[in-house]
Amino acid sequence: MPITDLLEKNARLYGDEVALVELNPGMRETRKITWKDYSLIQQTDDRPYRHEITWSVFNEKANRVANMLLSRGVERGEKVAILMMNCLEWLPIYFGILKAGAIAVPFNFRYSADEILYCTELADVDVLFFGPQFIGRIEAVEDKLSKGRLLIYVGENTPTFADNYHELVADCSSQAPRVPLSDDDLAAIYFSSGTTGFPKAILHRHRSLTQSAEMEQKHHLTTHDDVFLCIPPLYHTGAKMHWFGSLITGSRAVLLRGTDPATILSAVSDEKCTIVWLLVPWAQDILDALDAGDVKLEDYQLDQWRLMHIGAQPVPPALIKHWKDYFPNHQYDTNYGLSESTGPGCVHLGIGHDDKVGAIGIPGYRWECKIVDDNYNEVPQGHEGELCVKGPGVMECYYKNPEATAEALPGDGWLKTGDVAVQDKDGFYYLVDRKKDVIVMGGENIYPVEIEDFLRTNTKIHDVAVIGLPDKRLGEIPAAIIQLKKGMTATEEEISEFCQELARYKRPRKIIFADVPRNPTGKIDKPALRRRYGAEKIVAQEISLSVSGAGKKTE
Repeated sequence: MPITDLLEKNARLYGDEVALVELNPGMRETRKITWKDYSLIQQTDDRPYRHEITWSVFNEKANRVANMLLSRGVERGEKVAILMMNCLEWLPIYFGILKAGAIAVPFNFRYSADEILYCTELADVDVLFFGPQFIGRIEAVEDKLSKGRLLIYVGENTPTFADNYHELVADCSSQAPRVPLSDDDLAAIYFSSGTTGFPKAILHRHRSLTQSAEMEQKHHLTTHDDVFLCIPPLYHTGAKMHWFGSLITGSRAVLLRGTDPATILSAVSDEKCTIVWLLVPWAQDILDALDAGDVKLEDYQLDQWRLMHIGAQPVPPALIKHWKDYFPNHQYDTNYGLSESTGPGCVHLGIGHDDKVGAIGIPGYRWECKIVDDNYNEVPQGHEGELCVKGPGVMECYYKNPEATAEALPGDGWLKTGDVAVQDKDGFYYLVDRKKDVIVMGGENIYPVEIEDFLRTNTKIHDVAVIGLPDKRLGEIPAAIIQLKKGMTATEEEISEFCQELARYKRPRKIIFADVPRNPTGKIDKPALRRRYGAEKIVAQEISLSVSGAGKKTE
């Protein structure tokens, strides 16, 4: 069935129950709701940063968005992008796009103006919804963006180059549009990147989204009584597909803007959250705050919190061991996935497998896994190779990129992940390293080639290599090894100042002046650099120790 059927079902069965709560502690004024029937967005207490909507209002909002798009000539299969921070409007807009038969295209909120334009053109976007945080970036490329496209602003004080969302949907019908959908219809495009750093548009059908909802419920035993705390951005497959567990059960979810330990624990306590998905940095921050006495567990109501799960990057086993010191009764799970497999869960540790912390786990619900060598032959258990996955959540293709599609999809239903893995004697998979040089910092992918290319524009730099160094809080941080031209001098401060043109999260956190080694084929010898600077992944080391014995036993 199409994913939109689940929203319709919830509106029928749980119409008056709360579907979504938005907590934005940084917002100190009540948001103005100016369009027809949207007074049902409730500020329920004396906290002006808390708002909620019911399942019926959620569904009505999505219907209004769908009918508005249809009235503006949007046709089946056309692309509609979303560039917004997490808020109560985000998911109704997403589902409104789907209900119109269009394809939803979420944008990373960290995109620069040029990246917004690039992805808009790559995905053939016809309509772009954007929020107030992005006015400057949209305005910088507005002359190109607005050509043949509808720009819709979601907020107050609409810029002159855009239409106002509230006004557009005000008089649109709240009834479901008559657009027949099936699980075979195209639904969404998500963006990923390879080692070149250039985004690829990943196309999925409705069946992929429905599969992720069913899988999330199975993996985490979600019920109608659970309350899910969602902190990561909704443009990311991880956040949205984990929320799909709430969608399929008609249970409540809380969208939290804020990641400091007190904010997270307060949200869990006040909203009675039972399931929380954390990134490694946030979990580490909570532990550090507890260790330092900056927050105290007795100040919060946390007995109902049953499950903590982590994804988006390797998880240090030592972190989970320390977490259990404070939360001994928590269920724990970690999820592995990629946007090409509709996000997290194609491999998952599974509740009750704490003895296997360090593994990414076993095949997820309705998924298969195998490990292959460079010739695409399956390797024996205990041997390293590229992890491949197969299941109903595999992407349709890389949109307008047949070469990359053919490389990732050999044609037999399997998806090549580009990650090196090994399977132990019990059938659990462990990541050993990445074939790609992507650096994962706090759950965000950083592409070394992009930073290297930028640094090479500095006239003092002869050569440069960017690698990931282990970091307790963020998992990895980007480090730039810089080889200066003969006779040139530079300081770390000078290079850091030069990097101010990069997005903040892409700027090197460490700068090292040294020769950059290259192998006989002219490629940068990054393994040598990682060995030289102690950049071997802490998690990879622990994993190799965990599986080395298993590997010997299977040979």
